[in-house]
Amino acid sequence: MVIQKPLDQCHIAIEGAIGVGKTTLTHKLAERFNASTLLEDVDDNPFIEFFYQDPSRHAMSVQLSFLFSRLKQWQSLQQPNLFTRGLISDYIFAKDRLFANINLSDEELTLYDQVANLACIDIAKPDLVIYLQSNPDVVMQRIRQRNLRIEHGLSEAYLREVMAAYDQFFFRYQDSPLLVVQTDHLNFSSRDEDVDALLMRIQNMRSNTEFWAECVSS
Repeated sequence: MVIQKPLDQCHIAIEGAIGVGKTTLTHKLAERFNASTLLEDVDDNPFIEFFYQDPSRHAMSVQLSFLFSRLKQWQSLQQPNLFTRGLISDYIFAKDRLFANINLSDEELTLYDQVANLACIDIAKPDLVIYLQSNPDVVMQRIRQRNLRIEHGLSEAYLREVMAAYDQFFFRYQDSPLLVVQTDHLNFSSRDEDVDALLMRIQNMRSNTEFWAECVSS
């Protein structure tokens, strides 16, 4: 296995676009390993609903709000003792720049970078990143089914743009071991055997970047 310490002592980060199942899998792995969780505070961002309704007007506000929220979360952690128990997060800190690239104009991006460079702290990199992929149509169906008010303005075009940006980002990602998981035929929320299969796949990793698309559910 490419990971150099027991999984229950690792920081495992779950990534992927909205609606792909990051938080569900985060909770499942935290239960398995008796690990702490670090969850993105999307619902606490006061601008996200307005952003989905009018992206150009609210992009900078939503971006800076996420940046400072993520910084506050990481600063609240005790870095020397961060991984003695194990940590499962539903995002990596680097995703902030990914969304800035999508949402901000060139002028706004320049300002964002100035703020981020001044505010940024040393962020410990995960021991493993699990990037969840799915078909945009499947993800959009999940979003409609859960019917969250905050997501009512989310367009399919924007979702596809975000998912394409994620694919491009992780195609080049080399900061941590990476397992790309195709999730259309997996159900981590209700099938423990799918979680078991994922953990077995992690333990069988032999290179820093691998892909898993096995169909486990019946």
